Amino acid sequence: MGWTLTRDLESFLADAGTFMHADPAVHTVTLTVTATMRAQDPADREDVLFGHWTRGDRVAGVAIWTPPRPPLLGCPPDAARELADALHGDVPGVHAAPETAEAFADAWRHRTGGTTRVSMRQRLVRLGTLAAPDPLPPGAARIATTADRDAVLKWFIAFSESDEEHAPVSPATVDDRIATGGLALWDLDGTPVAMAARTRIVAGTARVAPVYTPPEHRRHGYGAAVTAAVTRSALDAGAREVVLFTDLANPTSNAIYRRLGYRPVEDRTLLAFTPT
Repeated sequence: MGWTLTRDLESFLADAGTFMHADPAVHTVTLTVTATMRAQDPADREDVLFGHWTRGDRVAGVAIWTPPRPPLLGCPPDAARELADALHGDVPGVHAAPETAEAFADAWRHRTGGTTRVSMRQRLVRLGTLAAPDPLPPGAARIATTADRDAVLKWFIAFSESDEEHAPVSPATVDDRIATGGLALWDLDGTPVAMAARTRIVAGTARVAPVYTPPEHRRHGYGAAVTAAVTRSALDAGAREVVLFTDLANPTSNAIYRRLGYRPVEDRTLLAFTPT
């Protein structure tokens, strides 16, 4: 029993792929991030750390650390404690189910003497039956093309800067969304006013991320409409499930996703660490 850590993506997927595919909604981030990595330059993932945890002879947990983002854990609390003792270097935080995140943080505090704080509480939600807004706002949805790349990249950056993690945006991620038809725009009189992207479909599951409306275009229903559009595009492309993460501190977006048909799966906690 214990963790196996590696920087070899293919080795990680060979060992932990079956475990993650058994619950693709819960492991959506790790599945979609690794699927995108496989389609990109291996040099872009040289600093990424992958891990799987075994109980007996079976995989029972996974982790992925893509600096500067905090490690993302999908494992029991006891496995999280072990991982906190095994990781070295500047661990900026942890992202996991609440009990797992706190177990990791407790072990990290004990080892380093540092302090931790909650930076975000999220909820993973899964689509039940899609209910598009009725009536729709003025305008129409369309799938983004390479001609939209520069404008969309600016919106990805703006979304990232509003996020607690504030991790750099990789242009390769934007290129991947566009190349796979996973980025929808809401156009008003020929001008994009909102966007919603989705990941590649992995294990029958796609994740909506990110959704962004520039401040000057908010409160007109464009965000809800384009989220419904990108959700529909995922279903049309063959996704059996569509999921997304919502910030529990944002009642507006939570209400929108409920109206669209998304239902809770589990909560997640993002903790930030400050070393002594």
